[in-house]
Amino acid sequence: MAKEEELLVPNDVYLKAGIHIGTKFKTKYMEQFIYKTRPDGLSVLNVQKINERTKIMANFLAQYEPEDILIVSRRENGWLPVKMFGKITGAQIVAGRYPPGMLTNPQLKNFIEPKVLVVTDSWPDRNAVLDALKIGIPIIALCDTNNQSNNIDLVVPCNNKGKKSLGLLFYILTKEFLKAKGQFKEKEFKYTIEDFTPE
Repeated sequence: MAKEEELLVPNDVYLKAGIHIGTKFKTKYMEQFIYKTRPDGLSVLNVQKINERTKIMANFLAQYEPEDILIVSRRENGWLPVKMFGKITGAQIVAGRYPPGMLTNPQLKNFIEPKVLVVTDSWPDRNAVLDALKIGIPIIALCDTNNQSNNIDLVVPCNNKGKKSLGLLFYILTKEFLKAKGQFKEKEFKYTIEDFTPE
């Protein structure tokens, strides 16, 4: 069992959000993050690994200026969490349909040149992933047990479909990102996990 003090939030907070509950389908790549398969066939992700990778993601993103970070979420449950992360940190976000060519076509009004891409799910967000590949920037993806991880530089295992799970992940990511940037002040950080969690 993971030692509580090493975790970014207490174990029961992770479990309550269902961040570790995977799908009935598992890809070969994601096996390394799976703790067990339940009798009902659902794969359960290893909380320690979710925690570890979330920390790595926060520290990696902190090496960039917020405006050089692009976070994309096609899935509706990710819209509020990514918007909150963008609002608090200043990162760029696309919540909803990713506009094609946004990273590759300088003629477009919405053309941007981020230095790193984060997607909440590499399958619905595949167009952003493909564009990021074309321009050669690092790609971080939240991956459930059913995700393929080709073309992903950093895989962060988690339940990337659930509202509570995505809310918790971006809440932790926001705090850890600010900490790694040296901008986190416990007293001034008034946000709760609920603020990141869609109704």
